[in-house]
Amino acid sequence: MNRLNMRYGLFAALLFMMTVILGISLVTPSQVYAQFEEPTATPTDPVWLAFNAARDAITESEGVNLNLVLRWDFWQDDWSLPNAAHPEKAAGIDSCVSTIGIAQGRPVYFGWTFVIRSMRAVDYEARVSFDLKDVAVCDIMTEVSATSAPADTAANPDLPAPVAGAAANGAFEIGGHVLGLTGAAQNAMNTAGMRWVKYQLPTSAGVPKGYELIESTHAAGFKVLISVVGNQEELAADPATYAQNYATFVRALAEANADAIEIWNEPNIDREWPSGQISGANYTALLAVAYNAIKGVNPSTLVISGAPTPTGFFGAAGCTAAGCNDDVFLRQMAAAGAGNYADCIGMHYNEGVLPPTAFSGDPRGEFPTYYLDANTNRATAAFPGKQVCYTELGYLSGEGMGSAIPAAYNWSPNDPVTVAEQASYLAGAASRLAQRGDIRLMIVWNVNFESWDPDPMGGYAIIRPGGSCPACSALGTVMSSGG
Repeated sequence: MNRLNMRYGLFAALLFMMTVILGISLVTPSQVYAQFEEPTATPTDPVWLAFNAARDAITESEGVNLNLVLRWDFWQDDWSLPNAAHPEKAAGIDSCVSTIGIAQGRPVYFGWTFVIRSMRAVDYEARVSFDLKDVAVCDIMTEVSATSAPADTAANPDLPAPVAGAAANGAFEIGGHVLGLTGAAQNAMNTAGMRWVKYQLPTSAGVPKGYELIESTHAAGFKVLISVVGNQEELAADPATYAQNYATFVRALAEANADAIEIWNEPNIDREWPSGQISGANYTALLAVAYNAIKGVNPSTLVISGAPTPTGFFGAAGCTAAGCNDDVFLRQMAAAGAGNYADCIGMHYNEGVLPPTAFSGDPRGEFPTYYLDANTNRATAAFPGKQVCYTELGYLSGEGMGSAIPAAYNWSPNDPVTVAEQASYLAGAASRLAQRGDIRLMIVWNVNFESWDPDPMGGYAIIRPGGSCPACSALGTVMSSGG
């Protein structure tokens, strides 16, 4: 079971109980790592709110005073299987309550488990859903030694053995995400030294649309990467059945000789994955089925795990019902065995405002996803030895767009990225990533999108208003020199 323990200790003597000081230390985590920060005791911190909900529920249920405690631990939890010690009990949040049977259990499967130690050194356990709406006070206590063991993919009956024939590591190449492979787009991409064309294809568009993209892209002399996005509602209703349906879709693309397939897009946020079901383990369950379906018909198709959106939005908790920080999600994937089901680990980088060699100085602060190397290292730390594929990498420039950058994307209002800097930064990113040796692919986000407000995709486009492409020649110079 995945665990992040954060221990709160009481360091004041009983003589000075009215001036209790609570200290915090981090226990070495096993498989799920949140940001290495303590939750702040503010009304908005999700962990603190969940702790209060757990403490209040225990106080009411057990009649114990927990205003002062010796310590409290918590971890992100998955209750989708029955309690191993009591398989006759309900799965879900109530599987730790002995009086609730299978039929009575609430269908709540993800949240935090809290263990709170009273001043009398008695441990109490409660579970709180990520949305804070459901709480269960446990009388079947978690055994720490059992739950902190590393995940064993081979022992997980929900994950099939990976099919042999993984695509071999390849040399660094670049490509571009297109809205359509027009003549202008082809000319720009050839100038830039691009060998790959990326499309995002919803399953609702149908397999024939995928065939069309593969055939036309190959005819133009490019390799094709298709990022396949599925149906959230169907996935939420029946994950196992939907995974098979999704696998059938991507299998057909592999049979049609798709060069690479990305399995989903940004599955760590609820814009792309069902709310309340977001975890690297759940994503890996779908990835495994899709990987085997692809490799069963075309071992040379490159399978790329779905790139998470780079974010620290979910704070010290690491995950809420609405999503997970990308580093937490990647570590959850690794713990679930995702490395066995991907040739390349998908990543995104699209919020940079500084050169790709920068490690500090961002006007927003020093969060790792602001910097290219630090962002990359979040993937390589979780999957050492695996190649990384950037399926979106871009720099937003509002120059020439006719109106101000939308506020939500205006990350450097006093020093916005110019078109010349966009070209320089993309070329620098290609050079830097090629030199690292652990990057397989850099897909430029994007080539020829035009929309601007509220989502400024046109500001990322390397073909600028008027048809110029300064980034094309800059990238071409880098790629012609071998990176």
